[in-house]
Amino acid sequence: MGGSKAYPYGSTTAVRAQVLAALGVLKLATADQMHRLMAPGHKDNKGFRNAALDLARHGLVVSEGSSRDAHKIWHLTPVGLDAAAEALGRPVGEMGGIARGAARSGAPHAMAVNETVIAITRTPTAATRPVPRQQTPPASVTEPTGPVSVPPAEPAPGIGWVGSWSTEVPLAAPSSRSGRAGVRADAVLQAPEAGLPVLFVEVDNCTEPPETLESKFEKYLRYFRLTAKSSSGGEMPLWRTPYRPSARDGHPPLVFVFNPGTRIGPQALANRMKTVMEGTREVWYGAYQADRGYGARASERDGYWDFTDAIPVVHHAGPPAGGRAARRGVVAVWPRPVGDPARRSGQPARSQGVVRPRRAAPGSA
Repeated sequence: MGGSKAYPYGSTTAVRAQVLAALGVLKLATADQMHRLMAPGHKDNKGFRNAALDLARHGLVVSEGSSRDAHKIWHLTPVGLDAAAEALGRPVGEMGGIARGAARSGAPHAMAVNETVIAITRTPTAATRPVPRQQTPPASVTEPTGPVSVPPAEPAPGIGWVGSWSTEVPLAAPSSRSGRAGVRADAVLQAPEAGLPVLFVEVDNCTEPPETLESKFEKYLRYFRLTAKSSSGGEMPLWRTPYRPSARDGHPPLVFVFNPGTRIGPQALANRMKTVMEGTREVWYGAYQADRGYGARASERDGYWDFTDAIPVVHHAGPPAGGRAARRGVVAVWPRPVGDPARRSGQPARSQGVVRPRRAAPGSA
């Protein structure tokens, strides 16, 4: 294998550090997932497999099961958690647990969360070593006689890096021992350099009843409504205390990912997404604030849509770029400004990719 006595599988220091960092964030991951998240420019995931095997010999990682596609799932040991904290530059107290025993069932939810993190991060593919150029004679220049093929456009850049993420993050008031007022986020992204101070992520494998998903929206809203004392003595949203402030008012963004896999078809997925959206209407719909007037119904008066305490919803169906899922629908929830002063009707302006629902008139279908 060309390794040393200490590392017989021949892994490098850099790749071992990448494995520790990836597992410190994802908790559970296959070598293939770590390869695509950390260094997609590598030819294959062999370097990550060898690094995991070498780290296992030193008691830093362990594999207790395999994914549904027969890839070994790795996680940290208690000693490995300390090493991962050093690799990420984080205090050990912020690292969370080590997911002991979770891989024995294949960890399908954790695998789906990992794919979502990989798809959003979209780590650039970079060569890992110089490639010698072949000296070839210059080709003769000829005029094209047929249609000219246009190379495919480069994929849109991703957001953040592995250190921007945390997974299995409990969100609750400090005084709430039971956590009833909060929720556990599947993943949290902090990428202020991309204009995204904080993004909460939930992943649904389409195995739970829609009512369970609807309750998660309500728990997020209750958490976003919690307040804490600011340094100036006033009140501020509790969620702003551990995260960097945003230039936007209102609640922080939330992405809800539907991962049907091979369990349900496109129509069943669309029906599920519609059911969840209709069941959470009170959470994201907002309220129309009409001016005072006489002789006209409230819905016909001038006013504005108030999204201050709402979670407006935008949804997209299809696999995220860079992901391995066959089909995936995404419901993304983003904070928006209240109203649009440029429109006297008070209706929020429309922007690309954003749908702001308009309140139906009384008596309409």
